[in-house]
Amino acid sequence: MSEIAEREPPRKSAAVVIELLGEPKGKGRPRFVRATGRAYTPQKTASYEACLQHEAALAMVNRPRIEGAVRVQVSAYFAVPQSWSAKQRDAALSGVIRPTKRPDWENVAKMLDALNGVVWRDDAQIVSGLIEKYFSDRPRLSVQVVPI
Repeated sequence: MSEIAEREPPRKSAAVVIELLGEPKGKGRPRFVRATGRAYTPQKTASYEACLQHEAALAMVNRPRIEGAVRVQVSAYFAVPQSWSAKQRDAALSGVIRPTKRPDWENVAKMLDALNGVVWRDDAQIVSGLIEKYFSDRPRLSVQVVPI
């Protein structure tokens, strides 16, 4: 057997899991200054992106940035409305009722721009993705990144 055949195949690094506690946010539309026509990111969006980027940096400690193709699974967990009955609450927490409120799934996905340069070079590396919304007693955004 040759030396090359005896080597183990290269292993893909393990998944990166990023969790940001609190109600998930979607990316806000850019705003414009009427006098100059310049665009800017709304403060709520910028703040949420900064928090997500911070959590990503913590998840990436001692890990190199991912350079190849990745699969992303985003799970957005929303708080059950206080006004709901116990029956509605139980149905929501068991997954029978799912959130159909804002933010919509694509604006949640746009928040992944915050991971550019931290987890991966650019979000163009995402070749597969899944975004799901749930109700939970512990609102949060969970992002799992798997090199493929």
